[in-house]
Amino acid sequence: MRFDFTTVDTGATAWVLTSSALVLIMTPGVAFLYGGMVRAKNVLSTMMQSYVIMALVGVIWVAGTYSLAFGRGNAFIGDLHFAGLTHMDEAVPGFTGGSAQVIPPLVYAVFQMMFAVITPALITGSAAERWRFGSFVPFMVLWSVLVYAPVAHWVFSPVGWAARAGALDFAGGTVVHCNAGAAGLAMAVVLGRRVGWPREQMRPNNVPFTLLGAALLWFGWFGFNAGSALRADNLAAYAFVNTNTATAVAMLTWIAVERIRYGRPTTLGAASGAVAGLVAITPCAGFVDPRGSIAVGFLAGLGCVLALPLKNRFTIDDSLDVAGLHLVGGVIGSLAAGLFATRAVNPNGADGLLYGGGTRQLVLQAVVVGVVVLYSFVVTYVIGGVLGRLAGHRNRVAAKSETTGLDLTLHGETAYELDRHGAE
Repeated sequence: MRFDFTTVDTGATAWVLTSSALVLIMTPGVAFLYGGMVRAKNVLSTMMQSYVIMALVGVIWVAGTYSLAFGRGNAFIGDLHFAGLTHMDEAVPGFTGGSAQVIPPLVYAVFQMMFAVITPALITGSAAERWRFGSFVPFMVLWSVLVYAPVAHWVFSPVGWAARAGALDFAGGTVVHCNAGAAGLAMAVVLGRRVGWPREQMRPNNVPFTLLGAALLWFGWFGFNAGSALRADNLAAYAFVNTNTATAVAMLTWIAVERIRYGRPTTLGAASGAVAGLVAITPCAGFVDPRGSIAVGFLAGLGCVLALPLKNRFTIDDSLDVAGLHLVGGVIGSLAAGLFATRAVNPNGADGLLYGGGTRQLVLQAVVVGVVVLYSFVVTYVIGGVLGRLAGHRNRVAAKSETTGLDLTLHGETAYELDRHGAE
């Protein structure tokens, strides 16, 4: 169906383009967040992964993954009608009637590209300090095509099975966070534990970097969530204020738990709490009211801080706690939509259990979360396993290289010259 360009809302278009830029800055935010959390010998290799993903996904999204995610296809995968971003004079399939878009289709493709970029970047935190670059690159290409595109089609595309069923995911709780968290957990299992973990202390090398990264994420997340309204309207305002409120509450909850459990709050805990709140509010930012966002922030801060020690119990070296933050936070937020959603905020949404909607929405949310997590974990594990068995594509660097550090062994660089020459 041809898109009617006479219906374009220039204000909405400007807002979505601005939001696209805000979402893009989140991937360098991930680079700083993760770069500060690893050891000094792995700073550049960790940050480079996020930057390379910006290039890889930027190309393959245009080439075909946008079409696989948002082409009509069937309920499970799109077709290649929009490959190469052709046919951008046609409406995005499924957005009709009251949900018809008032932004050009190309603008929507650009906005969604930024989501496709940041999602695989999140995975790198689970595999930090041991992933071979020669395996990382083909993995990200395959994962974007085989995992991200289908999941985005299921949930974000109106013709996908989850969207048709009525699942609520305003800005990516399942598509981005549950998906990346499950994939990160799978890669942590595929790669195995770092040399010395958990026996050795592996402390962050630069917490100010981590705080900078968290700040960039918080800033960019307003485009992530409020931009997902696709209009500059009252719904965008709700998503904006809900994002800030849940993030603030989650941070305060996290550092309060630290104070009770360990006697002192930490800056790393403040950054982690903020990320937990951002993750959890994402799927329900445009479906809950500010009171609901307070509850979501509290549940996220409490749930994620209590979930982090589980990796030690199960001896899974999720290096930078991607599963604990993004998987757990994504599950909390996605289920919260089934509890706190209200049509008073978004008539196109649903009423959750606590707003008189019964259990149907909560059950549906749980089913979609379960399917996405299972699919992402299994397919990621297979991709990682296959690449690990191909000649010349070992997933993990050699133990000697890992001990020396990936910055020098993979890229011939160091982040801090003092590491090589000492104080001068």
